[in-house]
Amino acid sequence: MTPFAIAGVQMYVNALESNVDGMIQRLDILMARFPWTQMVLFSELAPFGPLDRFALPPENETIERFQEAARRHRVWLIPGSMFLKNPQDGLIYNTSLVIDPAGEVIRRYAKMFPFRPYEAGIAAGNDFCVFDVPEVGRFGLSICYDIWFPETTRQLTSQGVEVLLHPVLTGTTDRDAELAIARATAAQFQCYVVDVNGLGAGGVGKSCVVDPTSMVLHQSAGQEDMFPIELDLSLVRRQREVGLKGLGQVLKSFRDRSTDFPVYDRSSGSDAYLKTLGPLEMTRQGSRAGLPYDPSPQPPAAAQTPEPAVPAADPTTPPPRSGLTTGTGGTSSG
Repeated sequence: MTPFAIAGVQMYVNALESNVDGMIQRLDILMARFPWTQMVLFSELAPFGPLDRFALPPENETIERFQEAARRHRVWLIPGSMFLKNPQDGLIYNTSLVIDPAGEVIRRYAKMFPFRPYEAGIAAGNDFCVFDVPEVGRFGLSICYDIWFPETTRQLTSQGVEVLLHPVLTGTTDRDAELAIARATAAQFQCYVVDVNGLGAGGVGKSCVVDPTSMVLHQSAGQEDMFPIELDLSLVRRQREVGLKGLGQVLKSFRDRSTDFPVYDRSSGSDAYLKTLGPLEMTRQGSRAGLPYDPSPQPPAAAQTPEPAVPAADPTTPPPRSGLTTGTGGTSSG
């Protein structure tokens, strides 16, 4: 058995003021209540909320405060993510930090798939995040929308990742779909998934922990929650050896595949259909981009029901007052 205790913190996130004091206070409470916790994960953009106007430089006092907190409690700390602005080119990245129990930042990960078009001003990272916890196992990090692209988890697990840490900020109606993806990811890639959402401006909650058999070990509701869970990484290794419940050995099958996938070669033409879907931009009312549309022709005049005859208007009679007007601010059709 290889036990390791990870706690998720699902907390209320303000959009217009700092949440850092609240995060550190909750960390203090968590460690007082559950001192056996070895790693703590907060939700995406928990420190300052979802507005990139609060982007900070890559080195800042907030990071130092999180480093001090991790060192004080001797825990691995992933304080969600925050917007960091590159001083050289001005680009803003949604960035997670991995802080070890000595208070050192050992990894930085910039979200690979910003939620475009809604996060149109956020640059995409291109480096994967893998790190080892000595004598425990290998961990990987992805942020929110990244998990919708199985290639990201494929890359991580192909490098031996056994626990996928997944901070999210999902306050939209697709949260249930995201939970289904979390379970599917755990089964497809034979790994633990620790998925932590926020509340308020930080999401609708429903954080979860899923084991490599796709079993949900914990499911938060819509209120604040601290949930330490002891994972057994030997379960990952055993399942990767003999298969999910002794059945599908998916990582080995992918390793031993007899075909490669031309869709990943952008010059192959295999993704021609994707190019018909239109630009990645905000959807407008009535948009039909990517959908075939061939308006039916109007029936011939002979087949139409004749309109009743309308008598010619008497120029001396004023028009009826229907309550509708035309021109500026009026009501019109079409």
